Amino acid sequence: MNRGLERYLLLYIPWVLAYLLRADPVMSYFISWLGSFYIFYMCYAGKIKPMPKDLSVGEQIMRPVYIVQIIFIGYMACTSIFYFINLISYQDLSLDDKIPLAAQCQQYYVLGHAAFVTGILACMKYPVEIKYTYDKSRLANVLMVMAIVCLPLSILSNKIPGLSQFYIQLSSLSFFAGTLALAFAIPLQKLANTAICGFLYATNFYQALVSGFKEPIIISILVLGIFLYPSYKRTVSVVFIPLLILLFVYLPTYNQVFRQNAWADNADSDEAYEAALDATLNAEGTSNNWDFLVYRLSEVDMFTTFIQSTPEKVDYYGLSLVQQSVYAIVPRIFWPSKPITEEMVMERVYDAGVVYRGSAVSAKPAYIVDGYLSGGWLGVLLSLFAYGAVVQLISQKAEELFGGYLLGVALIFSGLFQIVWRGLSFEFMSNSVFWGFITMLIIHRIMVGANFLRRV
Repeated sequence: MNRGLERYLLLYIPWVLAYLLRADPVMSYFISWLGSFYIFYMCYAGKIKPMPKDLSVGEQIMRPVYIVQIIFIGYMACTSIFYFINLISYQDLSLDDKIPLAAQCQQYYVLGHAAFVTGILACMKYPVEIKYTYDKSRLANVLMVMAIVCLPLSILSNKIPGLSQFYIQLSSLSFFAGTLALAFAIPLQKLANTAICGFLYATNFYQALVSGFKEPIIISILVLGIFLYPSYKRTVSVVFIPLLILLFVYLPTYNQVFRQNAWADNADSDEAYEAALDATLNAEGTSNNWDFLVYRLSEVDMFTTFIQSTPEKVDYYGLSLVQQSVYAIVPRIFWPSKPITEEMVMERVYDAGVVYRGSAVSAKPAYIVDGYLSGGWLGVLLSLFAYGAVVQLISQKAEELFGGYLLGVALIFSGLFQIVWRGLSFEFMSNSVFWGFITMLIIHRIMVGANFLRRV
Protein backbone atom coordinates (compact mmCIF):
# COMPACT_ATOMS: atom_id res chain seq x y z
CA MET A 1 0.00 0.00 0.00
CA ASN A 2 1.42 3.41 -1.00
CA ARG A 3 1.80 5.74 1.94
CA GLY A 4 2.36 9.33 0.82
CA LEU A 5 4.43 11.87 2.70
CA GLU A 6 1.23 13.65 3.71
CA ARG A 7 0.55 10.77 6.10
CA TYR A 8 3.36 11.99 8.32
CA LEU A 9 1.53 15.29 8.81
CA LEU A 10 -1.09 13.39 10.82
CA LEU A 11 1.52 12.96 13.55
CA TYR A 12 1.68 16.72 14.07
CA ILE A 13 -2.06 17.31 14.64
CA PRO A 14 -1.77 17.27 18.48
CA TRP A 15 1.03 19.83 18.42
CA VAL A 16 -0.90 22.17 16.12
CA LEU A 17 -4.06 21.90 18.25
CA ALA A 18 -2.17 22.41 21.49
CA TYR A 19 -0.44 25.48 20.08
CA LEU A 20 -3.69 27.00 18.81
CA LEU A 21 -5.27 26.50 22.26
CA ARG A 22 -2.25 27.79 24.20
CA ALA A 23 -4.43 30.57 25.72
CA ASP A 24 -5.97 27.80 27.86
CA PRO A 25 -2.84 26.15 29.28
CA VAL A 26 -4.68 23.30 31.02
CA MET A 27 -6.49 22.32 27.83
CA SER A 28 -3.29 22.78 25.82
CA TYR A 29 -1.33 20.56 28.20
CA PHE A 30 -3.80 17.67 28.09
CA ILE A 31 -4.09 17.81 24.29
CA SER A 32 -0.29 17.61 24.09
CA TRP A 33 -0.03 14.85 26.69
CA LEU A 34 -2.79 12.73 25.15
CA GLY A 35 -1.27 13.54 21.76
CA SER A 36 1.69 11.26 22.51
CA PHE A 37 -0.71 8.33 23.01
CA TYR A 38 -2.37 9.28 19.72
CA ILE A 39 1.08 9.13 18.04
CA PHE A 40 1.76 5.74 19.64
CA TYR A 41 -1.53 4.49 18.19
CA MET A 42 -0.93 5.94 14.72
CA CYS A 43 2.52 4.36 14.66
CA TYR A 44 1.69 0.88 15.97
CA ALA A 45 -1.59 0.61 14.06
CA GLY A 46 0.38 1.14 10.86
CA LYS A 47 -1.56 4.26 9.91
CA ILE A 48 1.59 6.07 8.78
CA LYS A 49 3.71 3.12 7.64
CA PRO A 50 3.16 -0.63 8.12
CA MET A 51 5.00 -2.15 11.07
CA PRO A 52 7.64 -4.80 10.29
CA LYS A 53 6.03 -8.18 9.55
CA ASP A 54 9.18 -10.31 9.33
CA LEU A 55 8.93 -11.13 13.06
CA SER A 56 6.19 -11.13 15.67
CA VAL A 57 6.08 -8.11 17.99
CA GLY A 58 7.49 -10.13 20.89
CA GLU A 59 10.43 -11.25 18.73
CA GLN A 60 11.36 -7.73 17.57
CA ILE A 61 10.61 -5.64 20.65
CA MET A 62 14.22 -4.38 20.85
CA ARG A 63 13.94 -2.59 17.52
CA PRO A 64 13.88 1.23 17.83
CA VAL A 65 10.25 1.64 16.80
CA TYR A 66 9.28 -0.36 19.88
CA ILE A 67 11.70 -0.32 22.82
CA VAL A 68 13.45 3.00 22.12
CA GLN A 69 10.23 4.85 21.36
CA ILE A 70 8.37 3.43 24.37
CA ILE A 71 11.12 4.16 26.91
CA PHE A 72 12.53 7.39 25.45
CA ILE A 73 9.18 8.99 24.70
CA GLY A 74 7.51 7.49 27.76
CA TYR A 75 10.13 9.06 30.01
CA MET A 76 10.34 12.32 28.09
CA ALA A 77 6.69 13.07 27.30
CA CYS A 78 4.38 10.96 29.47
CA THR A 79 5.83 11.21 32.98
CA SER A 80 5.09 14.94 33.29
CA ILE A 81 1.45 14.20 34.18
CA PHE A 82 2.28 13.91 37.90
CA TYR A 83 4.03 17.28 37.88
CA PHE A 84 1.10 18.95 36.13
CA ILE A 85 -1.53 17.38 38.38
CA ASN A 86 0.48 18.62 41.34
CA LEU A 87 0.43 22.16 39.88
CA ILE A 88 -3.32 22.32 39.28
CA SER A 89 -4.22 20.58 42.55
CA TYR A 90 -2.90 23.35 44.82
CA GLN A 91 -4.58 26.72 45.17
CA ASP A 92 -1.22 28.44 45.37
CA LEU A 93 -0.90 31.70 43.42
CA SER A 94 2.88 31.30 43.33
CA LEU A 95 2.44 28.26 41.09
CA ASP A 96 0.10 29.94 38.58
CA ASP A 97 2.93 31.01 36.28
CA LYS A 98 4.25 27.43 36.25
CA ILE A 99 1.08 26.07 34.61
CA PRO A 100 1.49 27.80 31.20
CA LEU A 101 5.21 26.99 31.25
CA ALA A 102 4.49 23.29 31.83
CA ALA A 103 1.91 23.38 29.04
CA GLN A 104 4.49 24.95 26.73
CA CYS A 105 7.00 22.22 27.61
CA GLN A 106 4.41 19.57 26.79
CA GLN A 107 3.84 21.18 23.40
CA TYR A 108 7.54 20.71 22.68
CA TYR A 109 7.36 17.14 23.96
CA VAL A 110 4.57 16.16 21.57
CA LEU A 111 6.32 17.98 18.70
CA GLY A 112 9.51 16.08 19.54
CA HIS A 113 7.59 12.79 19.67
CA ALA A 114 6.10 13.43 16.22
CA ALA A 115 9.53 14.34 14.79
CA PHE A 116 11.19 11.32 16.41
CA VAL A 117 8.63 8.91 14.94
CA THR A 118 8.91 10.64 11.56
CA GLY A 119 12.66 10.00 11.60
CA ILE A 120 12.24 6.33 12.51
CA LEU A 121 9.47 5.57 10.02
CA ALA A 122 11.08 7.53 7.17
CA CYS A 123 14.24 5.40 7.49
CA MET A 124 12.56 2.11 8.44
CA LYS A 125 13.01 -0.59 5.82
CA TYR A 126 12.30 -4.23 6.71
CA PRO A 127 13.23 -6.94 6.13
CA VAL A 128 16.86 -5.85 6.23
CA GLU A 129 19.19 -7.20 3.55
CA ILE A 130 21.40 -9.55 5.59
CA LYS A 131 25.04 -9.62 4.44
CA TYR A 132 26.41 -12.02 7.06
CA THR A 133 25.18 -15.20 8.69
CA TYR A 134 26.32 -17.51 11.51
CA ASP A 135 25.90 -20.97 12.93
CA LYS A 136 22.94 -20.61 15.32
CA SER A 137 23.93 -23.75 17.25
CA ARG A 138 27.03 -21.88 18.49
CA LEU A 139 25.16 -18.74 19.53
CA ALA A 140 24.47 -19.66 23.18
CA ASN A 141 28.16 -20.37 23.89
CA VAL A 142 29.32 -17.30 21.95
CA LEU A 143 27.01 -15.07 23.99
CA MET A 144 28.36 -16.48 27.23
CA VAL A 145 31.96 -15.98 26.11
CA MET A 146 31.20 -12.38 25.09
CA ALA A 147 29.66 -11.70 28.49
CA ILE A 148 32.74 -13.05 30.26
CA VAL A 149 35.30 -11.37 27.98
CA CYS A 150 33.69 -7.93 27.71
CA LEU A 151 33.51 -7.39 31.47
CA PRO A 152 37.29 -7.30 32.15
CA LEU A 153 37.84 -5.44 28.87
CA SER A 154 35.45 -2.73 30.04
CA ILE A 155 37.35 -2.40 33.33
CA LEU A 156 40.67 -2.29 31.48
CA SER A 157 39.46 0.35 29.02
CA ASN A 158 38.41 2.58 31.91
CA LYS A 159 41.97 2.52 33.28
CA ILE A 160 43.82 3.22 30.03
CA PRO A 161 43.96 6.91 28.99
CA GLY A 162 42.11 7.54 25.74
CA LEU A 163 40.00 4.39 25.91
CA SER A 164 37.52 5.39 28.61
CA GLN A 165 34.80 6.02 26.00
CA PHE A 166 34.68 2.25 25.44
CA TYR A 167 33.98 1.50 29.12
CA ILE A 168 30.21 2.06 29.11
CA GLN A 169 29.70 0.29 25.78
CA LEU A 170 31.66 -2.81 26.79
CA SER A 171 30.14 -3.08 30.28
CA SER A 172 26.65 -2.70 28.84
CA LEU A 173 27.44 -5.24 26.12
CA SER A 174 28.62 -7.69 28.78
CA PHE A 175 25.33 -7.29 30.64
CA PHE A 176 23.20 -7.77 27.52
CA ALA A 177 25.27 -10.75 26.34
CA GLY A 178 25.02 -12.43 29.73
CA THR A 179 21.29 -11.78 30.04
CA LEU A 180 20.59 -13.00 26.51
CA ALA A 181 22.76 -16.07 27.13
CA LEU A 182 20.77 -16.78 30.31
CA ALA A 183 17.51 -16.47 28.39
CA PHE A 184 18.90 -18.97 25.85
CA ALA A 185 20.28 -21.40 28.43
CA ILE A 186 17.12 -21.74 30.54
CA PRO A 187 14.79 -23.18 27.86
CA LEU A 188 17.64 -25.28 26.41
CA GLN A 189 18.22 -26.69 29.93
CA LYS A 190 21.97 -26.16 29.68
CA LEU A 191 22.85 -26.38 33.36
CA ALA A 192 26.45 -25.17 33.09
CA ASN A 193 25.52 -22.19 30.92
CA THR A 194 22.54 -21.38 33.15
CA ALA A 195 24.70 -21.46 36.29
CA ILE A 196 27.45 -19.26 34.82
CA CYS A 197 25.07 -16.78 33.19
CA GLY A 198 22.86 -16.77 36.28
CA PHE A 199 25.88 -15.83 38.38
CA LEU A 200 26.81 -13.05 35.94
CA TYR A 201 23.26 -11.73 35.99
CA ALA A 202 23.06 -11.85 39.80
CA THR A 203 26.38 -9.99 40.02
CA ASN A 204 25.19 -7.30 37.63
CA PHE A 205 21.89 -6.99 39.48
CA TYR A 206 23.64 -6.55 42.81
CA GLN A 207 25.87 -3.88 41.28
CA ALA A 208 22.70 -2.13 40.10
CA LEU A 209 21.26 -2.31 43.62
CA VAL A 210 24.33 -0.65 45.13
CA SER A 211 24.81 1.90 42.34
CA GLY A 212 22.55 4.46 44.00
CA PHE A 213 20.52 4.81 40.78
CA LYS A 214 17.08 3.44 39.92
CA GLU A 215 17.54 3.04 36.17
CA PRO A 216 20.05 0.10 36.23
CA ILE A 217 17.74 -1.87 38.54
CA ILE A 218 14.71 -1.39 36.30
CA ILE A 219 16.71 -2.11 33.14
CA SER A 220 18.06 -5.35 34.64
CA ILE A 221 14.55 -6.71 35.25
CA LEU A 222 13.09 -5.31 32.03
CA VAL A 223 15.75 -6.76 29.72
CA LEU A 224 15.56 -10.25 31.25
CA GLY A 225 11.78 -10.20 30.89
CA ILE A 226 12.01 -9.14 27.25
CA PHE A 227 14.55 -11.82 26.39
CA LEU A 228 12.54 -14.55 28.16
CA TYR A 229 9.21 -13.47 26.66
CA PRO A 230 9.39 -15.43 23.37
CA SER A 231 9.90 -18.70 25.31
CA TYR A 232 7.73 -17.98 28.38
CA LYS A 233 5.03 -15.53 27.33
CA ARG A 234 2.55 -16.31 30.11
CA THR A 235 5.13 -16.48 32.91
CA VAL A 236 6.75 -13.20 31.88
CA SER A 237 3.36 -11.46 31.67
CA VAL A 238 2.30 -12.74 35.08
CA VAL A 239 5.60 -12.19 36.90
CA PHE A 240 7.59 -9.40 35.27
CA ILE A 241 4.85 -6.82 34.64
CA PRO A 242 3.71 -6.74 38.32
CA LEU A 243 7.37 -6.80 39.37
CA LEU A 244 8.13 -3.68 37.33
CA ILE A 245 5.11 -1.93 38.83
CA LEU A 246 6.31 -2.81 42.34
CA LEU A 247 9.74 -1.43 41.50
CA PHE A 248 8.24 1.94 40.59
CA VAL A 249 6.33 1.93 43.88
CA TYR A 250 9.17 0.96 46.21
CA LEU A 251 12.36 2.05 44.46
CA PRO A 252 12.06 5.73 45.49
CA THR A 253 12.14 4.70 49.16
CA TYR A 254 14.96 2.19 48.63
CA ASN A 255 17.04 4.65 46.66
CA GLN A 256 16.60 7.53 49.09
CA VAL A 257 17.59 5.44 52.09
CA PHE A 258 20.55 3.90 50.22
CA ARG A 259 21.88 7.30 49.12
CA GLN A 260 21.44 8.74 52.60
CA ASN A 261 23.51 5.94 54.11
CA ALA A 262 26.08 5.40 51.35
CA TRP A 263 26.59 8.96 50.10
CA ALA A 264 25.69 11.27 52.97
CA ASP A 265 26.75 9.08 55.92
CA ASN A 266 29.63 7.33 54.09
CA ALA A 267 28.42 3.89 55.10
CA ASP A 268 29.73 0.73 53.41
CA SER A 269 27.67 -0.13 50.32
CA ASP A 270 26.65 -3.48 51.82
CA GLU A 271 25.46 -1.78 55.00
CA ALA A 272 23.62 0.88 52.99
CA TYR A 273 21.98 -1.84 50.88
CA GLU A 274 20.78 -3.73 53.97
CA ALA A 275 19.42 -0.58 55.59
CA ALA A 276 17.63 0.48 52.39
CA LEU A 277 16.15 -2.98 51.85
CA ASP A 278 14.95 -3.14 55.44
CA ALA A 279 13.33 0.31 55.19
CA THR A 280 11.65 -0.61 51.91
CA LEU A 281 10.27 -3.93 53.15
CA ASN A 282 8.92 -2.19 56.25
CA ALA A 283 7.36 0.50 54.04
CA GLU A 284 9.22 3.27 55.85
CA GLY A 285 9.23 6.59 54.05
CA THR A 286 6.80 5.67 51.27
CA SER A 287 5.37 9.18 51.56
CA ASN A 288 8.38 10.23 49.48
CA ASN A 289 6.96 8.42 46.44
CA TRP A 290 4.74 11.34 45.39
CA ASP A 291 7.68 13.76 45.49
CA PHE A 292 9.60 11.31 43.32
CA LEU A 293 6.75 11.12 40.77
CA VAL A 294 6.33 14.89 40.69
CA TYR A 295 9.89 16.19 40.63
CA ARG A 296 12.28 13.34 39.79
CA LEU A 297 10.45 10.97 37.44
CA SER A 298 10.08 13.77 34.91
CA GLU A 299 12.49 16.55 33.91
CA VAL A 300 9.74 18.99 33.00
CA ASP A 301 10.40 21.28 35.99
CA MET A 302 13.96 21.83 34.77
CA PHE A 303 12.69 22.39 31.23
CA THR A 304 10.43 25.23 32.43
CA THR A 305 13.49 27.02 33.83
CA PHE A 306 15.28 26.79 30.48
CA ILE A 307 12.19 28.13 28.69
CA GLN A 308 12.05 31.08 31.09
CA SER A 309 15.66 32.01 30.32
CA THR A 310 15.87 31.27 26.58
CA PRO A 311 15.54 33.31 24.45
CA GLU A 312 14.49 36.11 26.84
CA LYS A 313 17.73 36.27 28.85
CA VAL A 314 20.03 33.87 27.00
CA ASP A 315 19.86 33.76 23.21
CA TYR A 316 19.41 30.53 21.25
CA TYR A 317 22.68 28.64 20.84
CA GLY A 318 22.27 27.90 17.14
CA LEU A 319 24.83 25.34 15.98
CA SER A 320 27.26 25.88 18.86
CA LEU A 321 25.96 22.85 20.79
CA VAL A 322 26.39 20.73 17.66
CA GLN A 323 29.95 22.06 17.36
CA GLN A 324 30.64 21.13 20.97
CA SER A 325 29.24 17.66 20.24
CA VAL A 326 31.90 17.22 17.56
CA TYR A 327 34.58 18.30 20.06
CA ALA A 328 33.31 15.68 22.52
CA ILE A 329 33.98 12.87 20.03
CA VAL A 330 37.72 13.57 19.77
CA PRO A 331 39.68 11.37 22.24
CA ARG A 332 41.65 13.39 24.76
CA ILE A 333 44.78 11.40 23.87
CA PHE A 334 44.78 13.26 20.52
CA TRP A 335 43.71 16.59 22.03
CA PRO A 336 45.04 16.91 25.60
CA SER A 337 43.65 20.45 26.02
CA LYS A 338 40.16 19.46 24.87
CA PRO A 339 37.42 21.20 26.90
CA ILE A 340 35.93 18.96 29.59
CA THR A 341 32.53 17.77 28.35
CA GLU A 342 30.86 18.04 31.75
CA GLU A 343 31.99 21.66 32.08
CA MET A 344 30.79 22.55 28.58
CA VAL A 345 27.34 21.15 29.30
CA MET A 346 27.07 22.76 32.74
CA GLU A 347 27.79 26.23 31.33
CA ARG A 348 24.30 26.45 29.79
CA VAL A 349 22.81 25.07 33.00
CA TYR A 350 24.46 27.87 35.00
CA ASP A 351 23.49 30.50 32.42
CA ALA A 352 19.84 29.44 32.65
CA GLY A 353 19.88 29.60 36.44
CA VAL A 354 18.95 25.94 36.89
CA VAL A 355 21.71 25.58 39.52
CA TYR A 356 24.26 28.04 40.88
CA ARG A 357 27.92 27.99 39.93
CA GLY A 358 29.97 26.10 42.47
CA SER A 359 27.06 23.84 43.37
CA ALA A 360 27.87 20.14 43.72
CA VAL A 361 24.66 19.29 41.87
CA SER A 362 24.86 18.00 38.29
CA ALA A 363 21.80 18.95 36.26
CA LYS A 364 22.56 18.16 32.64
CA PRO A 365 19.79 19.13 30.18
CA ALA A 366 17.84 16.44 28.37
CA TYR A 367 18.27 15.92 24.62
CA ILE A 368 15.03 17.72 23.76
CA VAL A 369 16.05 20.67 25.93
CA ASP A 370 19.27 21.01 23.92
CA GLY A 371 17.13 20.91 20.78
CA TYR A 372 15.02 23.77 22.16
CA LEU A 373 18.08 25.75 23.28
CA SER A 374 19.52 25.42 19.78
CA GLY A 375 16.55 26.97 18.01
CA GLY A 376 13.16 26.79 19.70
CA TRP A 377 10.48 24.67 18.05
CA LEU A 378 12.58 24.28 14.88
CA GLY A 379 15.51 23.00 16.95
CA VAL A 380 13.21 20.46 18.61
CA LEU A 381 11.84 19.35 15.23
CA LEU A 382 15.22 18.88 13.55
CA SER A 383 17.07 17.35 16.51
CA LEU A 384 14.37 14.79 17.30
CA PHE A 385 13.98 13.86 13.63
CA ALA A 386 17.74 13.27 13.48
CA TYR A 387 17.53 11.21 16.69
CA GLY A 388 14.91 8.87 15.24
CA ALA A 389 16.63 8.57 11.88
CA VAL A 390 20.08 7.83 13.34
CA VAL A 391 18.93 5.14 15.80
CA GLN A 392 16.90 3.45 13.07
CA LEU A 393 19.75 3.45 10.54
CA ILE A 394 22.24 2.13 13.12
CA SER A 395 19.82 -0.61 14.16
CA GLN A 396 19.36 -1.73 10.56
CA LYS A 397 23.12 -1.65 9.98
CA ALA A 398 23.55 -3.91 13.01
CA GLU A 399 21.07 -6.42 11.57
CA GLU A 400 22.86 -6.29 8.23
CA LEU A 401 26.31 -6.93 9.73
CA PHE A 402 25.40 -9.47 12.41
CA GLY A 403 23.03 -11.84 10.63
CA GLY A 404 19.65 -10.47 11.65
CA TYR A 405 17.65 -9.28 14.64
CA LEU A 406 18.83 -11.57 17.44
CA LEU A 407 22.55 -10.88 17.32
CA GLY A 408 22.34 -7.54 15.55
CA VAL A 409 19.63 -5.76 17.52
CA ALA A 410 18.94 -7.71 20.73
CA LEU A 411 22.65 -7.86 21.55
CA ILE A 412 24.84 -5.44 19.58
CA PHE A 413 22.48 -2.49 19.08
CA SER A 414 20.89 -2.75 22.52
CA GLY A 415 24.20 -3.37 24.28
CA LEU A 416 26.26 -0.68 22.59
CA PHE A 417 23.57 1.97 22.19
CA GLN A 418 21.49 1.68 25.33
CA ILE A 419 22.04 5.40 25.85
CA VAL A 420 19.44 6.07 23.14
CA TRP A 421 16.76 4.54 25.37
CA ARG A 422 17.02 7.53 27.68
CA GLY A 423 18.82 10.29 25.83
CA LEU A 424 21.25 12.84 27.28
CA SER A 425 22.77 16.17 26.31
CA PHE A 426 24.05 16.56 22.74
CA GLU A 427 27.71 16.19 23.72
CA PHE A 428 27.27 12.96 25.69
CA MET A 429 25.00 11.48 23.02
CA SER A 430 27.38 12.22 20.14
CA ASN A 431 30.36 10.74 21.96
CA SER A 432 28.57 7.57 23.04
CA VAL A 433 26.84 6.93 19.71
CA PHE A 434 29.95 7.60 17.60
CA TRP A 435 32.23 5.36 19.64
CA GLY A 436 29.47 2.79 19.99
CA PHE A 437 29.37 2.62 16.19
CA ILE A 438 33.16 2.22 16.01
CA THR A 439 32.98 -0.55 18.63
CA MET A 440 30.26 -2.27 16.60
CA LEU A 441 32.49 -2.31 13.50
CA ILE A 442 35.44 -3.64 15.53
CA ILE A 443 33.33 -6.47 17.00
CA HIS A 444 32.08 -7.30 13.52
CA ARG A 445 35.62 -7.63 12.19
CA ILE A 446 36.61 -9.82 15.17
CA MET A 447 33.65 -12.14 14.61
CA VAL A 448 34.43 -12.37 10.89
CA GLY A 449 38.09 -13.09 11.66
CA ALA A 450 37.05 -15.81 14.14
CA ASN A 451 34.89 -17.41 11.41
CA PHE A 452 31.74 -17.00 13.45
CA LEU A 453 30.24 -14.56 10.97
CA ARG A 454 30.31 -15.61 7.32
CA ARG A 455 29.50 -13.60 4.23
CA VAL A 456 26.17 -14.60 2.70
